[in-house]
Amino acid sequence: MTLDYSLSTRVMPAEWERQDAILLAWPHCGTDWATMLEEVQACYKKVAAAILREMKLIVVTPHLDEVKEQLCDINNSHNIIYQTINTNDTWARDFGPIAVIDGKERILLDFKFDAWGMKFAACHDNLICRAMASNGLFNATLINCQDFVLEGGSIESDGCGTILTTSQCLLSPNRNSTLSQQQIEEVLRTRLGAKKVLWLYHGELVGDDTDAHIDTLARLAPNNTIIYVKCDDQSDEQYEPLKLMEDELKALKNMNDQPFNLVALPCPSPILDENNERLPATYANYLVTNNQVLVPIYGQRENDLRALETIQQVYTNRNVVGIDCNALIKQHGSLHCITMQIPKNFLKT
Repeated sequence: MTLDYSLSTRVMPAEWERQDAILLAWPHCGTDWATMLEEVQACYKKVAAAILREMKLIVVTPHLDEVKEQLCDINNSHNIIYQTINTNDTWARDFGPIAVIDGKERILLDFKFDAWGMKFAACHDNLICRAMASNGLFNATLINCQDFVLEGGSIESDGCGTILTTSQCLLSPNRNSTLSQQQIEEVLRTRLGAKKVLWLYHGELVGDDTDAHIDTLARLAPNNTIIYVKCDDQSDEQYEPLKLMEDELKALKNMNDQPFNLVALPCPSPILDENNERLPATYANYLVTNNQVLVPIYGQRENDLRALETIQQVYTNRNVVGIDCNALIKQHGSLHCITMQIPKNFLKT
């Protein structure tokens, strides 16, 4: 029997649709941030302050009193919802719940998080969604999807049934190795309501340990737009894979068999770690909230300004705000990676 997915009512909302709150997991001494805790907490505090300007913030932490003290002086701190839960690390995008709407039913999908193919420990992070649901946080049904590994940073949705992803991540042998590409698409169709799955087979940032998460490379945006990372320096080691990705993007078609409007972001100049190895800095790792777009910047005036102006041209009805994320990139992540949006009417509190 062949299922007609065009009749499905299930859909994964786009990030730019209305939201109740943003989820953060706070850095603590038991995370990989231990050696630079003060620096990264200062960055998190800036992100928290930006979110609280307009909406609620959910903060997950095993150290409630300590974090409350850190955030008590932020404007609108009364809009913080604390969840006392153990965490391994802080990458909320990848262990956070993935929201779908099926008719009038609100559903949160709790996929398995194995720290990007068992690269790191995830025993606590993989339980966070269930813990928040048990605490009565959500006005939605949490569905156990622990039979399938899926990170929020690996998928993009336009809210109309199109899912954009990368083959390097979803087809990697250290995630769902027993499944074929066709079977993985079937999961995306049945659980996310995907009517069209768009695959990128090229493109990766040097230093990326997520296996080419889509939110570091290309983002679906309103008005049939894809915002993507473009490298103009032919001597840069990232030039060739990103050029191949750009060619793929030009060939993609939407649900109506039309090409996308492509908008190119600059590459930040190389940022190196203490071992002189390149870190995966990207402007594509931005967060869209109800009234803002929070964009990672890296202290590179010309590139930062160009990235902010480019994103503002797409999100004309939102304030585009740059936040210095040099601290986050030291652990190979950025602003979108540490956040997860909770759509409108999904929050009980």
